[in-house]
Amino acid sequence: MSFFKKTLASLGIGSANVDTIIHHEVLIPGQKAQVTIEVTGGATAQDIDNIDLKLCCQYKKEVHRKSENGSQTQMIKQTHVLADWSLPYAFTIEPKQERKFELELDLPLNTPITIGDAKVWVQTGLDISLGLDPTDKDPITVRPDDLFDGVLTALETEGLRIRQVECEHVKGFDLPFVQEFEFVPFDGPYHGSWRELEMIAHRTADELQLWFEIDRRHKGGARGLLSSMLGRGELKRKLSLSTRLTPEEAGKQVIDFLNQTT
Repeated sequence: MSFFKKTLASLGIGSANVDTIIHHEVLIPGQKAQVTIEVTGGATAQDIDNIDLKLCCQYKKEVHRKSENGSQTQMIKQTHVLADWSLPYAFTIEPKQERKFELELDLPLNTPITIGDAKVWVQTGLDISLGLDPTDKDPITVRPDDLFDGVLTALETEGLRIRQVECEHVKGFDLPFVQEFEFVPFDGPYHGSWRELEMIAHRTADELQLWFEIDRRHKGGARGLLSSMLGRGELKRKLSLSTRLTPEEAGKQVIDFLNQTT
């Protein structure tokens, strides 16, 4: 192989490629995802030190920065790695050679639901000796499990509609973020008495934990209020649902709980 081709490969031109195939159109938190990683050789043989696969999500964090005009607050996007996988051995990929690697990736229980601004993706990279590392980024669709879907269905049945869903930074929690659901009553028993309902959900192996905040007046554009209150331990409305409940039972318990605390 000529020196010129080797040099181009080191710059990423004619280098090996990586492509990740996720064999599911929709994924559920706690589910195992079947994944195929395809590596195709380029114009020259290259040593692959590692294949690195990461399951990532995005959340927003409020940052205070000083400027000439005083202190300013900005919401910046952060990336969190929910799960990762690495190939346990190195190999050499020959020109135009194709290699496939099959693996299972566990989707963590608190993987965000991809609704609103929430984004979840799989990012795969090749660690190439003396070369530019190629990457592949694949967005995935995540839907709620049956228990949480029962909660969302019950809230919708009572006339509450999702207006906004965001992943917000939080302190003092086992994750650096929580997913916050904001509902507005467009019909039903809460219309006219609630301005909005905010909810945070956190799943463990045995429970679905829910925190609620009911707003009866406009907060004037405050963002991340519920997540910041959770970080300070100020939220009072908390409900724990056993994972042994049916979706219908979970939804009924949530509505009964909200009616008792209003």
